Amino acid sequence: MRSPKSVKALEQFSRVQLSKSFFMRDFLYSEISQVESIPNIPANPGLAIEVGKVLCTEILEPIQDRFGRLCIRSALRAAAINAKGAENRNQYNCARNEWNRARHIWDEPDKNGRKGAIACIIVPSFLPYYAKDERRNWRALAWWIHDHVPYSEMEFFPKHCCFSVGWHEDPKKTIHAWKPARTCLTKPGMPNHYGSHAAEYEEWLGEYDGAGRTPVK
Repeated sequence: MRSPKSVKALEQFSRVQLSKSFFMRDFLYSEISQVESIPNIPANPGLAIEVGKVLCTEILEPIQDRFGRLCIRSALRAAAINAKGAENRNQYNCARNEWNRARHIWDEPDKNGRKGAIACIIVPSFLPYYAKDERRNWRALAWWIHDHVPYSEMEFFPKHCCFSVGWHEDPKKTIHAWKPARTCLTKPGMPNHYGSHAAEYEEWLGEYDGAGRTPVK
């Protein structure tokens, strides 16, 4: 598939269904694109579709199935969009392109030739629990995903417990957070990385399922 060069071609690309709930259009919005007038269109749409389907099917759908609708904050970035974000890092907070290939730049493999994709999301149904103790409670969501979803990496941010979660051919299985400073919750080799972490999210699930929702294993 060629990179879209017309409204009709872009419409066709944006209508590609990536999973039962998500379409490519859900992942194309970019504030940088809007302000800087740079089209957020991948150069290799075929690869973007390929990795987007895995991200949605294996990572996002299981979270949405369990906890309801997800809010997509930032996802696919064309290389030019990410480069502009990295150039103005103090304003846009984007890492350099070399770092974001196979992450936010869905249509380029990383330096090792591996494919991947990341989306930055919010789980709205989690926010009431998170608001009770923002410094601690984000861990409940992180550990549930760790135990139930084949993610590659997660990075949590304070506002609305927004977090990046990704799929990668060579998963790193790392979780970091930026509250109050960047910390590592877990990574392979740390004692807390293995086994069940149900005790970390038991309280949250009790409140969530107790609100009239049907529990899902």
